[in-house]
Amino acid sequence: MTHPSQDTGRAPADAAPSAPAPVVTGTPGSFARSVLDERHPALIERVRRATPYPPAQQRALDALLDEIAKGSIERLDDDEPGAGLWRDEPYYGQRWADVPFLWAESFFYRKLLAALRHFTPGPWLGIDPFAPFKNAELAGSKVDDELSALDRLAELPPDERDRTLLLSSLWGNRADLGFQLSAGEAGLGDRVQGLVVDDSDALWDLLPAGEPGGRGETGGPGGSGGPGKVCLVADNAGPELLPDLVLADHLLATGRAASVVLHLKPYPYYVSDATTTDTLACLDRLTGASGRAAEVGGRLRDAVGDGRLILRSHPFFCAPHPYDRMPADLREDFASATLTVMKGDLNYRRLVGDRHWPATTPFAGATAYFPGPVAALRTLKCDVMTGLTPATLAELDAGAESWRTSGTHALIQVRR
Repeated sequence: MTHPSQDTGRAPADAAPSAPAPVVTGTPGSFARSVLDERHPALIERVRRATPYPPAQQRALDALLDEIAKGSIERLDDDEPGAGLWRDEPYYGQRWADVPFLWAESFFYRKLLAALRHFTPGPWLGIDPFAPFKNAELAGSKVDDELSALDRLAELPPDERDRTLLLSSLWGNRADLGFQLSAGEAGLGDRVQGLVVDDSDALWDLLPAGEPGGRGETGGPGGSGGPGKVCLVADNAGPELLPDLVLADHLLATGRAASVVLHLKPYPYYVSDATTTDTLACLDRLTGASGRAAEVGGRLRDAVGDGRLILRSHPFFCAPHPYDRMPADLREDFASATLTVMKGDLNYRRLVGDRHWPATTPFAGATAYFPGPVAALRTLKCDVMTGLTPATLAELDAGAESWRTSGTHALIQVRR
């Protein structure tokens, strides 16, 4: 593939294009169909094995498994806490395979939590069914290796340090492209061949280095008036949230941001999505380490205490809708940011709309509705794609692997 320094992979900016049809769940052979037929049943069984749920929850899991395999979409019970938020959705009574994938996937997770009585007053209230998986990953020895690699960051020139931490956040828990990007190893160019779009220069242009020590949500959008607020919309917990937090510390420490707002899920969702509880666990993991990792953890704890790192959640982050339907208060939050960074595949699907875009559709056009500058950091694990040049698309399609879903490719896209 062409090296990013020669061809960023960007398609030209354009006006908002006409929206194509949404991705639906039931297309034979599609990624969405494999999620319905394979991933969701496997997840039900994995959750069942991880926690000793009592008979009532076991029966509810059986009913959900039967519903997604053979039945039509059933409403939440009227007495289910929060059921009113889903009352007016239009897809009840239809087959799971016939509705938009984004909606079906979101509702599956909401029904899974209902089956496990996550919202029901009683002994199972608030229990995270995915906590055993998250905790095991966060406690793993691989995390120790990645955190110890932070000690070598001081050896890097400032621009390479910027790029290392950005790529670490992009690739999440892929250790070969995470914190192991350090001095004395193979050049960065050898390690980023999986980047299909690289707008990292535009990202740093929006966040120039300045004087650290700003307080609170100051500054304004577009990079004017000194450092301002950066919104970071988190994706996964555990080893993938750690480099996001390290990046947030870097933005604050270098004066690129006066404050960072970390947007989190209000409750467990999509197996490993990050919540406030997960964030606090990551801070404990950092401060319990040694060397630079402990220093980062201590600074982040202080930043939470003095309002420079703000943990925020919103019910819309668990809604089955794209971001063009975000409520006014969330829109205002993003509009006031110098930059909003969207992490991960699900946020990307919601950002551009989970639709059958031609891959050469300009990213700027697909996100024209967004109220401020926005960046996407995403490892490719689903079919939705925008912003490729025709040459990049042809080269990717000529390859043998399923580049859209294999997790071997990634992108950094920015719309100013």
